[in-house]
Formats: sequence, C-alpha cells, structure tokens
Amino acid sequence: MKTKSGLNRIYFIDRKIASGKYPNTEELAREYEVSIPTISRDIDFMRDFLHAPIEYDARHRGYYYSEKTYRVPGTFTSAEEMQAIGIVKNLLSLYKDTPIYGTAQQLLQNITAPLSDKDNPSWVEDRIVVPPVASAELDSAVWATITEGLRKNQKITFEYQNAGNKGYKSRKVHPYQLLFDSGVWFLYGHSEERKAIRLFSLSRMKKVQLTKELFLLPKDFSYLNQADGSYFGVFSGGKKMRYRIAVYEDSISWARERCWARDQKIEDIGDDAIISFTSTQYDKVLEWVLSRGCMAMPLEPEQLVKDWHWHIHEMRKMKDGMSG
Repeated sequence: MKTKSGLNRIYFIDRKIASGKYPNTEELAREYEVSIPTISRDIDFMRDFLHAPIEYDARHRGYYYSEKTYRVPGTFTSAEEMQAIGIVKNLLSLYKDTPIYGTAQQLLQNITAPLSDKDNPSWVEDRIVVPPVASAELDSAVWATITEGLRKNQKITFEYQNAGNKGYKSRKVHPYQLLFDSGVWFLYGHSEERKAIRLFSLSRMKKVQLTKELFLLPKDFSYLNQADGSYFGVFSGGKKMRYRIAVYEDSISWARERCWARDQKIEDIGDDAIISFTSTQYDKVLEWVLSRGCMAMPLEPEQLVKDWHWHIHEMRKMKDGMSG
C-alpha cells in the first residue's frame, strides 16, 4: 500500500496528469489505493490553491494540464528552498540517536522526494555533508517521559550518575529545556535536592518517571539567559568573568573565524594575537584553552591561569611517570 501522505498524493496526481495519459479520478484512486472522493478533493485543492491548470478532456475521459510545462514543484518551492531543505536533512543526522529522528527524516523525505533534481536527485545530500559526531546512546523511554514533562510542566524523578561517579542518586527536577551539544542531550532544569538550576545528561539517567506534581515555569527559564552572550556549548554557567587569552600560529585563524562571545575582541600583537571576551562558562573556557595545547595561553582571569598551570603540571607528572 502506498504512503497516504497528502503531499505525496498531490505529487502523484501531478506526475500522472503531466504524463499526458489523461488519468481520471477512478484510475488515480485505484492506483493510489484511496477513495475517489479523496482524489476529487485533491484535484480541487490543486486547482484552487496551487492554481494548477487542470482541465477535463471528455474525449479522453481524463485530466490534462492546459499549460503543458506546468508542474506542482514549481509552485511549491524554489531551487534555493530545495537546497535549504536538503541541507536540513543532513543537519538532521546530528539527531540520529533521538526518537524524533525517524519521524523527522520521513517528513523531509516526503517533501523532497517529488521535488528532487531528476538528473542528480541526491546532489545536496552527497555534496553538502555534516560529518558524524561521537554521540551518547539515548533511551527512547527516557526521551518520551522528559518531553511529556516539558509539555505539561510536570516534575520528573530519576536516578542520576554524576560524571566520574559509579553510583546513582535520586533526583526530582522541574524540566525546563532539552539542550543538545556535541552529540549529547542534556536536561536543563531546577533540581529540588540542590535547590538550584542544574544540567543532567540523558545518557546517565535511569528510572525516569513523570510525577503528578506541576511546577510554575519561571519567566527567565531559558538556558540562553544563563549563557549570557557566550557560545561555548552547554554549561550550567556561573560568575561572569572577563577573559584574555593569547593565541599563536594556526590558533589565531581558528579563534578569529568563530564567534565565541557577543563582546569578543581580537587584538594583533606582532605575529600573535589576544582574544578577549566575557563569559559565565568557566569550565568550558578552560577546556577550550587546553584543547589548543601550546597554541594558546591564558592571561586573565588569575584563576584560569592557575588552573591551566595545574593541568600542565599534572600532565608533566604523567609523562615523567610513563618515562620512568
């Protein structure tokens, strides 16, 4: 049986009429396995809303386009829009391990399949690519329970394993938002145990249950308010500090080509550069500096400099231990 998507059916009718074989409602309904009234409504819709030049030929007992070059795709979307949809399909791959992936992929496929370039139908997906990222496994039941809590503003309970710990602890949380960062989904919400906003990795949750208790969603609930203009990914935030980081060689272009914070500034110092900005995401900034190895060095704040030196010292100890 063919997919009963209304959009797919419209394109099916369009192809049949454009073929010049004068299909009628009975033939179309039989081939697509739907009722004749359904096909009749589709044809009315195509005439009234898509302005399709559909005429009935009594001699051939079927429909034809009075404008032979007309096709529904020309009404539905432009080449630029088609390319944008193709790119969205590739971006969707980042969400492959979530329960929404299959439904979203099928929806986009229904839209794009009838509109694709006949000579090269998959050129956008083949030539504009989103490489896969390391992702955490996600339990569909966990996702379903959390999204239901988001929708109804209901508290949820679960067992949670903090990073670096083997055991689990009970949590009761007011779910505010789901956040996605580098292949991992996080729940952002108010923890009753900690009496504060916290982030929870969905992959480290178990026994997730929806309670009957409702909560009032704060006006300033959004994570974007906490990030406060810095763009280092998902982090629960903290005190806002000013950062100055010296960058060298290839890290200069790496830092310059991205916007790390709303108030970011880059100052050239000879062959080197200093990037400055404010952020509430201390741990993420430290991670960012360490990731550049010898091509980045923190200048401010003092705490960042101290932590950077500590990591270097510990790495040197590890190296010396391995050498011994």
